[in-house]
Amino acid sequence: MRESRQDRFRRVAQARVNKILHMIRLLGNCSKTGIYQYTPEQVEQIFTAIRQEVDQAQLRFQRPEKSRFRLTEPEETTQRGEKEHEN
Repeated sequence: MRESRQDRFRRVAQARVNKILHMIRLLGNCSKTGIYQYTPEQVEQIFTAIRQEVDQAQLRFQRPEKSRFRLTEPEETTQRGEKEHEN
């Protein structure tokens, strides 16, 4: 039986989120000052970059309402079928 789009999303999203969470936990290991040395500015750069990527990813899930194409009303024409131009 073919996997539904919802089931495929659930399977792929769960696996990817779990990988991301694992990597964030590994990043947290870099906070050990007995092993690593870093500045507050470096920490801020790291988490700013992560927040920006999370925000961008979240925006991709927010679909704008689809706008529909509509023709405008035709301009009034002269008796010969030419458009009137105001000069």
